[in-house]
Amino acid sequence: MRTLNPVILLSVLTLAIVSQPMNATPSPTPSPVSQKTAMATFGGGCFWCMDAVYQYVPGIIKITSGFAGGTTDHPTYEQVCTGRTGHAEVIQITYDPAKVSYNLLLDLFWKAHDPTTLNRQGADSGTQYRSIILTSSSEEATEAEASKKKAQAQFPDPIVTEIVPLKTFYPAEEYHQDYYKNNKDRNPYCQAVIAPKLRKLGLEK
Repeated sequence: MRTLNPVILLSVLTLAIVSQPMNATPSPTPSPVSQKTAMATFGGGCFWCMDAVYQYVPGIIKITSGFAGGTTDHPTYEQVCTGRTGHAEVIQITYDPAKVSYNLLLDLFWKAHDPTTLNRQGADSGTQYRSIILTSSSEEATEAEASKKKAQAQFPDPIVTEIVPLKTFYPAEEYHQDYYKNNKDRNPYCQAVIAPKLRKLGLEK
């Protein structure tokens, strides 16, 4: 896994506070994670984009693209794309809180997408592309709300990001996992949308 650009890393580290380990939901059946790891679940538009951004952060153990926040059990990608499941495209991050804090992940979240556009990121529109933070504890919720309040100063328009408790996370189909890494030279979307985002954040040249 590549390391974060020094300029970006320095900016996000200024807000970093090491998080305590917490329980999360890595699959449709809730189960606690190891005391040495924690989880964060974010949605900021297309999950291919969000996954690509967080691949660069030291301390991240695994990123899983999936769906959360809706009412349909075990949704497929095609079902979520209709906008009728209530689910958003999200990533669930397994990380080592001794190496990267929840606050640092939140800080990058605000930089990785536009949290002021309702149900839309770029050309992708629909509730499945909404900006959302799904929390697994009251501590996460408090940190997320504080981070959102601080991030508002970076945007002229109101942040519309939802902050809600995580109920169930459903992993997406296998071909969605590590999508940019596996398809960057094959899918034009990767070069037209994801690569410019990474360059803007200073993660790729």
